[in-house]
Amino acid sequence: MISKKMEAALNKQINAELYSAYLYLSMSSFFHSVNLAGFASWMRIQALEEMTHAEKFSEYLIERGGRVLLQSIDGPPTKWASPLAVFDEVYAHEQKVTALINKLMDLAIKENDHASRGMLQWFVDEQVEEEASADGIVRKLKLVGESGNGLFMMDRELSQRVFTNPGT
Repeated sequence: MISKKMEAALNKQINAELYSAYLYLSMSSFFHSVNLAGFASWMRIQALEEMTHAEKFSEYLIERGGRVLLQSIDGPPTKWASPLAVFDEVYAHEQKVTALINKLMDLAIKENDHASRGMLQWFVDEQVEEEASADGIVRKLKLVGESGNGLFMMDRELSQRVFTNPGT
């Protein structure tokens, strides 16, 4: 049985993961509006990953005898100044999610909850990948600047991303 404190914290994280999906869907829509379909596709896949993360937390909570309590999801931004501004926000957002996961791990350690620590380690590792991916795209966008050719090439590159269920 999971503690009430951990149950509440995991429900809060489920909401954060769903917000992340909502944010990335909004970013996908923005990229479609500026004719960058590859960037939009990358964001849609990122949203699917975040939904999978929310589901992974939900399934874990249920397996431990907890109850998933879905809350309202805040509306995300809908406009950005540039592709770089979008990915700067992605990188900052992923750093925020990393901090949330780390706080969950701290709680699991404090409560001596070995099962939650094991489950959370997957997310700790996943966040390293998430931050590195976002940072890599930010760095490329800084190199490209406002170059239409560079953005076109990046759009083609980002369109190659395919969804692989990160929970498997």
